[in-house]
Amino acid sequence: MECRSNGNVYSTIGCNHNQQRKGAEMGKGRLEAFSDGVIAIIITIMVLEMKVPHGDSLDELLPLLPVFFSYVLSFVYVGIYWNNHHHMLHTSTKVTGAMLWANLHLLFWLSLFPFTTGWMGENHFAVAPTALYGVVLLMAAIAYYLLQQVIIRAQGPDSILKKAVGRDWKGKLSPVLYLVAIAATLLSPWISQAIFVTVALIWLIPDRRIENVLPRSQD
Repeated sequence: MECRSNGNVYSTIGCNHNQQRKGAEMGKGRLEAFSDGVIAIIITIMVLEMKVPHGDSLDELLPLLPVFFSYVLSFVYVGIYWNNHHHMLHTSTKVTGAMLWANLHLLFWLSLFPFTTGWMGENHFAVAPTALYGVVLLMAAIAYYLLQQVIIRAQGPDSILKKAVGRDWKGKLSPVLYLVAIAATLLSPWISQAIFVTVALIWLIPDRRIENVLPRSQD
């Protein structure tokens, strides 16, 4: 049996093999949609940790302030990851098996944000919850870096992402600051919180490295 493509004749086996390869490839749109869905669920779970008070006075909200502040901090972090994850995938033209697992690894650590956020807020930023929160932030940063390296390796020597991130001083500095924050919990959890906020502010500064590289690469 034969199949035709653009006037050329191929064997049925070869034709089916090519069709199976095309069908087996996952587009980056599906990967991004899955990641967006997980991140949206993470944010939803975090906000549900803030229980509605039974009273109707403003004083009833005071006990919720630690939970609210921890939620705001984690919301900012999740937003940063979502934003940078979107830009990073925008540089990719294909999705490999290694990228799928590296992405799941990142989502695993992000999915722990609701638990550590709630524990830290409910215990008013105590030592153990703050230290665990720092550990999750550290592991999420490492997972993001691994995903970034997997994408760069898949793109080859002319990697767009590699050109965009350059020396990646933010990505290298953040884990170091998280380690310092974890150790600082032994002195004061508030020092750790100040470091967490500092890292978030560093990443909140508009980072247009990928946006600046993509137009040139697409010319």
